[in-house]
Amino acid sequence: MEKTIRVKWIKSAIGKPAYQMETVRGLGFSRLNQVLTLADQPAIRGMVNRVSHLMEVIESPERERE
Repeated sequence: MEKTIRVKWIKSAIGKPAYQMETVRGLGFSRLNQVLTLADQPAIRGMVNRVSHLMEVIESPERERE
């Protein structure tokens, strides 16, 4: 099972540079307060890091196998 992260868009990108809005759209967000579950990959982490002041990241807990 692939590790995932949950990301919530919490702050508007109005008045921010265009590349920040493009990054938000590139992550798949279409509206404020939307929560997405994304693959935990370096490219996704980099995009989230670039707009971290607009996002809230919730790491998904890993399931432990017995």
